[in-house]
Amino acid sequence: MSSLGSQLRAGLLGLAVGDALGVPVEFQSRAARKTDPVVHMRAYGTHNQPAGTWSDDASLTFCLAEAIADEFTVGKAAEYSRRWFYEKLWTPRGSVFDIGITTREALNRLHVDPNLILAGGTDEYSNGNGALMRILPLAFYQADAPLQARFQLIREVSAITHGHIRSAVACFLYLEMVRHLLAGLSPAAAYSQVCQHAPVQLHELNIPAAEANQFERVLSGRLPNISQTGIDSGGYVLHTLEASLWCLLRYTTYADTVLAAVNLGDDTDTTGAVTGGLAGIYYGEAAIPSEWLAVLARRPDIEALAARTAAVVSRSSE
Repeated sequence: MSSLGSQLRAGLLGLAVGDALGVPVEFQSRAARKTDPVVHMRAYGTHNQPAGTWSDDASLTFCLAEAIADEFTVGKAAEYSRRWFYEKLWTPRGSVFDIGITTREALNRLHVDPNLILAGGTDEYSNGNGALMRILPLAFYQADAPLQARFQLIREVSAITHGHIRSAVACFLYLEMVRHLLAGLSPAAAYSQVCQHAPVQLHELNIPAAEANQFERVLSGRLPNISQTGIDSGGYVLHTLEASLWCLLRYTTYADTVLAAVNLGDDTDTTGAVTGGLAGIYYGEAAIPSEWLAVLARRPDIEALAARTAAVVSRSSE
């Protein structure tokens, strides 16, 4: 398997495992996790699902990967996302049991008007983490495109469900972190690169200063030094970005990193998924505990999707 193929596979599996670890305890508080921390793959709980069941986070990530494998267009990414909600495409066990309000509203609009494509809400309150949670496969598609082209693609894919510029910037910074990890940098070195270059990049991209300032704490270089009490783990996109980077920068194994994310509480599946994608790419598939992979829903299908997607990306970059 090519390096790209193994990295993509590790990223998808890492994301799905992090998601599945968080599903049984979603919406439960951090205080609950302190008294009863997640240390293994649980069953049932919040959504009454068997162990190894991932949620909308992984489903929509796989829909994006499927679009890349199918001669990508933003319209195809939107259509696969719509089909997940309405036709159960890329569900773990044949049903949709978890979806954010902003994402549902956007997919409803897409269903009514398939030509809409960029259906995401554009108001400031439409900045949940539903675009960030699914954006990982874009790190492998047109990865060497110029900055403006990369950001435009990220903005459009984000806007399928989340049309505000803040969500697009959060996705961009996350994918910049992934770019550096894929290049072989450590999490600390990758984070340093993002902090060093992103302010200039955001200026070049004409991101309004008021929006760029929203990311001051992420880009300050101080993030790993913040105490856990200063890290929020709800559904706001900026909080999920901060939490995922914080976990990656504070822990030194795949398992410890994703368990830290889940045990932050609240939006546990998404924090676990976003963190799990980063940790999967950095630590590799071999670092994911075998007992977690053994119960992961549709694992062979995920691995086949990774292979298809990697093959298309490799051909397009030749």
